[in-house]
Amino acid sequence: QVQLVESGGGLVQPGGSLRLSCAASRTIYKINLMGWYRRAPGKERELVASITSDGRTNYADSVTGRFTISRDNAKNTVFLQMNSLKPEDTAVYYCNIVYGPYRAWGQGTQVTVSS
Repeated sequence: QVQLVESGGGLVQPGGSLRLSCAASRTIYKINLMGWYRRAPGKERELVASITSDGRTNYADSVTGRFTISRDNAKNTVFLQMNSLKPEDTAVYYCNIVYGPYRAWGQGTQVTVSS
């Protein structure tokens, strides 16, 4: 069983930046897909961004141009750089990985954008 450890959430003012990190608890030979999801209060969970093993990225329309996903394959780690944050970005952010037939989720980290 793989554990995913997230960090980097917190409180930030509108227009500010945060960087989320998510690391797997053990080495995985090949992680096919890594991504970030979020769930805002009263809303369904949504995909924020994903990145394949060869670096292809996909973003939700609402974050395109503001968020950047990246990964370090050697360290089994995925990052989410969030710039120009808006109050509507407030949510619990979860990392997710797909490796072989398996999927793992992080425990979630709170991001609050407020003045």
